[in-house]
Amino acid sequence: MAPLTSIRTEGNKIEIVNQLLLPHQVEWIPINSVEDAYDAIKTMKIRGAPAIASLAALSIAAHINENLESCTKYGMCLTFVQSNEALINHLQPKLDYLFTARPTAVNLGAAMRRLSKVLQSGKERDIPAMDTAIEFVAEGRKIADEDVGRNKEMAKHGGEWVFEQAKKRGEEGDKVNVMTVCNTGSLATSGYGTALGLITYLHETGKLERAFYTQSTPYHQGSRLTSFELQTLGIPSTMLCDSMVGSLFQHRKVHAIAVGADRIARNGDTANKVGTYNAAVLAARHGIPFVVVAPISTVDLDIADGTQIPIEHRPAIEAQCARGVLYPPTSPPTLATVLITPSGLDEQNGVYNPSFDVTPADLISAIVTEKGVAVRGEDGKFDLSPIV
Repeated sequence: MAPLTSIRTEGNKIEIVNQLLLPHQVEWIPINSVEDAYDAIKTMKIRGAPAIASLAALSIAAHINENLESCTKYGMCLTFVQSNEALINHLQPKLDYLFTARPTAVNLGAAMRRLSKVLQSGKERDIPAMDTAIEFVAEGRKIADEDVGRNKEMAKHGGEWVFEQAKKRGEEGDKVNVMTVCNTGSLATSGYGTALGLITYLHETGKLERAFYTQSTPYHQGSRLTSFELQTLGIPSTMLCDSMVGSLFQHRKVHAIAVGADRIARNGDTANKVGTYNAAVLAARHGIPFVVVAPISTVDLDIADGTQIPIEHRPAIEAQCARGVLYPPTSPPTLATVLITPSGLDEQNGVYNPSFDVTPADLISAIVTEKGVAVRGEDGKFDLSPIV
């Protein structure tokens, strides 16, 4: 079967697959405005740091391109394309607005800053506002288009590193087992994936025995989305509950853990789906390499360490409920959201529900981007400059 995808486009038309309904129902949602994109990102209809950056960039590019087409075809130009100053005044608030949808994911901020630089550059070069707008649209589309190629590069770098490390440790056999957390495949990116891309690369090159993946509660990105992707790709895999990671390491051979990232600090501290830190601690206890796979845009050199990474907290109700279809299955399947906890829990203090945790750099064996692999030096610290 063909790989899954999170976004599809045709001209200015943008649609996303509603990931809240996967894997039981495939619903494509039209994104007709910047506000639609913000809502989809905020409510996690689309998630994954690269994917939300792509959607945000595409949505605001489409917004401008629609006006450019009306201007060219009908001569109906809105005032905001009549000067660079007006263009900036119109678009910068929208860029700032989109960034607030998921502030932990640095890719979103990086994409918005790239687009902001296009606006500033047009003003500084004193080119016609129409030309600035055309460059803005091209840059927005480029942000989405470049994702697949770099994902394949980092997947290869990381996959080869994992395999080589297994051989260096004298592991028997010609295949490896890799565990991952959350969902970092085509549904979390514009295609192929980051950490799940590494697993896919190992599978495609005949070097993967089995993938293991955690359920990744409370949103179940693992049990709903990663399982769906692995099944679609025909990759041998095993799901486990988040609390079973230690048991897995005790009783099964796992050669590496590969995870994605929402933000990587200058020292290598990494924010990712909550539960990643738990897996890293257990990996260190069992001597299993722990690998972070993410694009350069995820590395935030402006912050020294993980204490400066803002951590998003989701509404309490999201940790109290589970989505799925009724079992035994009906025909057609009946989608349902059920409350697991007692009703009436204190919304402020009764539920702790961060989206992310931060894994300290000293628990990470390698950080992989499209430029290569960084490992800690003799001083135990990362130098990320060669891979950014």
